Amino acid sequence: MSTVVARPSFKEQMLAAREEAIIQNVNRLLAEKGFDAMTVDEVAAAVGIAKASLYKHFPSKEDLAAAAMVRVMRRAQQFLASVDPALPMLDKLKSAVRWTLQVRLAGQMPSLPSQNSSLRAALMSSRDYRDALTGIGEQLGEWIEAGQREGAVDPKLPSAAVLYTLYARACDPVVEFLKAAGQHTDEQIVDLVLSTCFDGLSAR
Repeated sequence: MSTVVARPSFKEQMLAAREEAIIQNVNRLLAEKGFDAMTVDEVAAAVGIAKASLYKHFPSKEDLAAAAMVRVMRRAQQFLASVDPALPMLDKLKSAVRWTLQVRLAGQMPSLPSQNSSLRAALMSSRDYRDALTGIGEQLGEWIEAGQREGAVDPKLPSAAVLYTLYARACDPVVEFLKAAGQHTDEQIVDLVLSTCFDGLSAR
């Protein structure tokens, strides 16, 4: 006997579409301005709804930003799952950083919160965010340790230090500096940051 899946009502579809528009605009504003400078009024104006309507979906500015952060984390998980398992471990790590930089340059990567930000507290209380962060860390950690065993990643480096170095590319100000200078294409910027991250600065 086949199971009939109930389709969402028109109202539910409209609410979901509005929520998607809210998250997309929060994502953009976080990428452009950061959490502290972004205001709820700006988000409501960008979506074209009243602030009161916005609060029906997300009760606080922190909840708005957390939803955008979770969305990006899930996209990252989907990307990592799509990476060719036959690639060498170092190439897997490079592909992860390349994806992060491309998302940033496209204006779709929210700025990460500072240690004392109220957003950080909201993120740490979000199970979806913690689960996504753990999943990403475990996947990258496996690749790092396998790369060290293969000799492609310096085995003398603590794997956690390598992981945090890769995470730091998600908020590396070099990307904005190179973009603002206007002397390089986005892909050239990605290649430059990848080179300094993985090859270092010493002459070979």
